[in-house]
Amino acid sequence: MNPTVPPSVGEGPPVAPNAVALRPPLHRVERRAVALWAARALAWTLPLVAALGATHALWSAARPWTGPLLLAAAVLVPLHTVVMPLWRYRVHRWESTPEAVFAAEGWIVRQWRIAPVSRIQTVDTVRGPVEQLLGLATLVVTTASSSGAIAIRGLDPEVARAAADRLAEITRRTPGDAT
Repeated sequence: MNPTVPPSVGEGPPVAPNAVALRPPLHRVERRAVALWAARALAWTLPLVAALGATHALWSAARPWTGPLLLAAAVLVPLHTVVMPLWRYRVHRWESTPEAVFAAEGWIVRQWRIAPVSRIQTVDTVRGPVEQLLGLATLVVTTASSSGAIAIRGLDPEVARAAADRLAEITRRTPGDAT
């Protein structure tokens, strides 16, 4: 290689044989996750709209600015409650392999993450009250990363449990810097 010519694409340091490439995960979350995301959207928007409506009804001096805000909320809240969960369902994907856990999420900002098995510290399943009601679970994969855990929301509880068991077994047998 000529030192005066910059390296071309594809040249550079060799890639480790066990390196995991970033790629889209294969599996969708459960369709019931749409209801979970819609419920969470309503849980924070309805109290704000109620407070705005009470202000509009009880404080006449605020009506010039609360009226337009209530009108905007009447359009945006239903749109947010319907469109956002459907969009998230379209984007959210996950996969676990013997080499890594892959996750893609987001609706405004999309994020793809990989957790190599050698970096996994803990694997948990979580089921909050709304998730229990909808028959869903969250798989939480904690790694030695400053980005925090990978949380895969909207899984069937049996799928989440089986994935956690499989990852725990693979992690136990895999030497790495997180064990």
